[in-house]
Amino acid sequence: MSALDFIIPSWPAPKRVNALSTTRHGGVSAEPYAALNLGSHVNDDPEHVAFNREKLGKHLPAQPMWLNQIHGTRVIDGSVYTGGCDADASFSAQANQVCTVMTADCLPVLFCDYDGQQVAAAHAGWRGLLDGMLENTVATFSDASSVMAWLGPAIGPSAFEVGQEVKAGFCAQNPLSERCFAPSDNAGKWLADLYGLARLRLSSAGVSDVYGGDFCTFTEQSRFFSYRRDGVTGRMATCIWLAD
Repeated sequence: MSALDFIIPSWPAPKRVNALSTTRHGGVSAEPYAALNLGSHVNDDPEHVAFNREKLGKHLPAQPMWLNQIHGTRVIDGSVYTGGCDADASFSAQANQVCTVMTADCLPVLFCDYDGQQVAAAHAGWRGLLDGMLENTVATFSDASSVMAWLGPAIGPSAFEVGQEVKAGFCAQNPLSERCFAPSDNAGKWLADLYGLARLRLSSAGVSDVYGGDFCTFTEQSRFFSYRRDGVTGRMATCIWLAD
């Protein structure tokens, strides 16, 4: 069992804002979930998942607020959080409450305000992006112009193939989305830039300070889980919280 391999966001967040994103390293799960699988819904050994979560928890001030993610647009307030609630984002203004999302190609997005008074974490695949997941999360802050965001590990623009209907949906909402799609070698398919689409959506919501977006879960096989690549695989966690 190797040591945990965390990605720490590189962004000018206030000092009391803490965040990390896990990789696949450091756990006890066997293939095809090797090794730090944190998802309890992917048919991994429950004891392995529990051990992995416990190991992650040693680096956090409290247990993560695990969500039952359904590719929707609901954002849950940490003050009323109950374990396993259906939501794809959470926010908190309380110290030591860990907003958390799980991914394995979809885009995890972290948020905080300039004053370090609130944080949020959102899970956004293409459906969530199209339906307004990020806009709903930004709306939990009192002033979007005082919010910064960090884009965590997701499938990159050279690997994420989608159908014409996905491209049409984004372009119908914002014509600038056209630049986030490139023709695929497969007829009728397009390569979508999730990071670029997220930046457009955040900009439209009033968030101009956006960081990250330089990973590819699909191609960086040794470091990340990828559902598109492997089908049966584990899940990574991206967490953010306020210190005392």
